[in-house]
Amino acid sequence: MSNAPVTLARDVEAAVVPVGTKVTLMKGEEAHITQSLGGSYTVVVNGNMFRIAENDADALGIEVQAKRVPTGSTGPVTQEQLEKQVWESLKTCYDPEIPVNVVDLGLIYDCHLTPIGNDCYKADVKMTLTAPGCGMGPVLAQDVQNKLISLEPIDEANVELVWDPPWNQGMMTEAAKLQLGLM
Repeated sequence: MSNAPVTLARDVEAAVVPVGTKVTLMKGEEAHITQSLGGSYTVVVNGNMFRIAENDADALGIEVQAKRVPTGSTGPVTQEQLEKQVWESLKTCYDPEIPVNVVDLGLIYDCHLTPIGNDCYKADVKMTLTAPGCGMGPVLAQDVQNKLISLEPIDEANVELVWDPPWNQGMMTEAAKLQLGLM
């Protein structure tokens, strides 16, 4: 990723990191992209950090990707195949301040798929945050929900933020710990 600034091509909604408050960044402002993982963008504008959603990438001069992700097969997928795709999709969700996906961070506690007819499923996810007071919780939960809904067989997705058990660094995968210099 280049350190060159980009000029916002249009007004764009963003979330202030780490509090999660929604604001509008104005067309013409200079933004520095500090993280581009999983389709969302962490930018610094006027010394403040913001998260811009995947569907607003065009404001940064980046082409917006299609919404629904085909499952890769021509017929119905089994629940086991879909579960694998769900976990791979969840690995494309990132905390805007930490360059590790929410699965490897240990933030996803449970994901349950329920058939709802016609080869369609409902996904129920229980996830937590690294800190209960993190204002980015609703933003991350929405990102998880959007990733799930983008999978063709999933028609409903519910994401619940839970605090029991409390998250700790021991919940991270070894790869995450290594990436963050904790090993």
